[in-house]
Amino acid sequence: ADEAYEELHQYIIDSFGENYANKDKVEYKSRSRAQDAHEAIRPTSTLRTPDSIKDSLSKDQYKLYKLIWERFVSSQMAPALFDSVSVVITADKYVFRSSGSILKFEGYLIINKKNEEKEENVLMPELSKDEVLKLVDTKAEQHFTQPPARFSEAMIIKTLEELGIGRPSTYSPTITTILSRGYVVKENKAFYPTELGEIVNDMVSNNFEEVINIDFTANMENELDKVEDGKLYWKDIIREFYWPFDEKIKIAEEEIAEVEI
Repeated sequence: ADEAYEELHQYIIDSFGENYANKDKVEYKSRSRAQDAHEAIRPTSTLRTPDSIKDSLSKDQYKLYKLIWERFVSSQMAPALFDSVSVVITADKYVFRSSGSILKFEGYLIINKKNEEKEENVLMPELSKDEVLKLVDTKAEQHFTQPPARFSEAMIIKTLEELGIGRPSTYSPTITTILSRGYVVKENKAFYPTELGEIVNDMVSNNFEEVINIDFTANMENELDKVEDGKLYWKDIIREFYWPFDEKIKIAEEEIAEVEI
């Protein structure tokens, strides 16, 4: 909202300086027709800083409000600036290489010191050409190739989001369904497939290949978006899907044996 933006813009200038405020209003486009008919969650007023209302909130409420407030304020701040640095270090006949970055201007990172962008960058100290370095320590480490990590709830949601499957409102019911039906069990935050889950997966993958694939749900949602825009007639989409699927169901009912776990 314009009134929220104006208040926020002025708050950034007053609190951090004009160079920390983004010159133009930053507008974020949602991904693939997300349900975006309303404004994102934001503080009712930027001036209600987390610390100013901390005494009126529970510990959990404060953490949640602080997260929302910091994301809201940083969304309209200037970008952080890093220098990308590559270093070549020579020692006798050996050559070592290292790369990282040097933070030149904090920008929006001033709001959250533990921001993920800071953590992703290997921060280098200030260095100059032909500088003599002192060896502090030498570590010998052995690494083995690790198998991919098992899915956690966060990883499942991130994967669904990246593949364009479902909407935010369907992520939680999807996880609840695979747990309640006994397709997976959860141990130490990781999901492990059950025998039932593996059998069901094999059955549906072998008999309904065109439905049980990554693209099906995303493509169906794209077609439904076209229905919303008036470019496609909804009955045509249903008809195109239903009759071949109905035949597959009949064949599957005859050919798939009953399984007892």
